[in-house]
Amino acid sequence: MSELPLAGGALSPEVLRNYIERIERLLDEKKSIGSDITDLYKEAAEKGYDKKAMREIIKLRAMEREARKELEDAVDVYKLALGLED
Repeated sequence: MSELPLAGGALSPEVLRNYIERIERLLDEKKSIGSDITDLYKEAAEKGYDKKAMREIIKLRAMEREARKELEDAVDVYKLALGLED
């Protein structure tokens, strides 16, 4: 198959097909992983764990310590300002 014109060079159908197929495989894996995560949340919920709380903890653990502290401080100030503190 011959190359097709592409901005800044020529497009190779074989190379393009390879990229597309690799992306499709990764999307399939992503879908499977998403399903596995959903199953784990369901399993945890069946054992009495709170899925929302677990999601929040996972989000917090992904943050840098300083960013997490800043967020927690801001939330505390907002809660206090709105009378949500116990």
